[in-house]
Amino acid sequence: MSAIGLRAPVAPAAGLRGPIRVLLRQHRRSLWAAGALLVLGIAIVVGLRIWVAVASSDELCADGDITRCGDDTYQPTYARAAAEAYLSEGGTVVLLLAALIGVFVAGPLIARELENGTFRLAWAQSVSPAQWLAARLALPAALVTAGMTILVLVYRWGWSGMRSNPSASELGWYESGVQPAPGPTAVAYALLALAVGALCAVAVRRTVLSMSLTALVLGTVMLGFGERRYELWPTTRFLGDNWPGGDAWHIESGMLTASGKEIYWKDCFRAGTTIPEDPTSCLRDQGGITYFADYHPASHFWPIQLVETGILLALAALAVALAFRVLRRRHG
Repeated sequence: MSAIGLRAPVAPAAGLRGPIRVLLRQHRRSLWAAGALLVLGIAIVVGLRIWVAVASSDELCADGDITRCGDDTYQPTYARAAAEAYLSEGGTVVLLLAALIGVFVAGPLIARELENGTFRLAWAQSVSPAQWLAARLALPAALVTAGMTILVLVYRWGWSGMRSNPSASELGWYESGVQPAPGPTAVAYALLALAVGALCAVAVRRTVLSMSLTALVLGTVMLGFGERRYELWPTTRFLGDNWPGGDAWHIESGMLTASGKEIYWKDCFRAGTTIPEDPTSCLRDQGGITYFADYHPASHFWPIQLVETGILLALAALAVALAFRVLRRRHG
């Protein structure tokens, strides 16, 4: 009988301490690098806010304009323009960080040991395959949750301060470059990346292939949510000429016929056709009588965030369960 078969049962809590200590020693450089990225992200946001505050002495108007108030010209300080440009991509940065987490878990953390066979040493020292994998999920999950939560809070502080300016551009809560960053969705993406990385690693057992597959799966999920996020919560319909606008996320608009049929503005701008001089006439010619607009008001930020977070966490739990199932089928 092998040494693995003769090992004594170990309490789960105690059984994870050893593998976790080994992980901390093995990947301390990666942990330092992750910590440095976290500090850098915080420093960038804080630095941008300080820069804008210092440059505000050049602003002549409440909306940050450095030219004469009330005219048709709006020109912000370079500090404000740069801060808005950087913060408008906070969600994109979060998704990239999540992808890096998934690729690291899939490659150096799990698949490389399975490919090289070094996992056998741990399994021969009173560590079951399940405990070995649990340690490689529990430690990163705790660190990722803490680090991403801090980053989200700091980003939200910087983003909310900048978007309070009525002339701020590309900082709407619904912007694709922003939406994943100011709430729990950021943490959920990171945990999903970790789970997908683990599943790809135990299923493929090849470092480069596992990393590539993880990146492909995560990219597909992120792109899918980015394209269909507006469908996660029912829209609000406004009837009339002057729809609310402001901080609302415009989804679709057009006119209703007498029977209630929807006619969309985009139908008057089909590719290859001449743009009508009066789109309203185009809609009325098709029977439109009442304007409508479907949109998400600012109050839908949290419902959309929470629904997306719930779906991502459910997918992460499924990926983790499948990873343990694959490991158990192959190694008992």
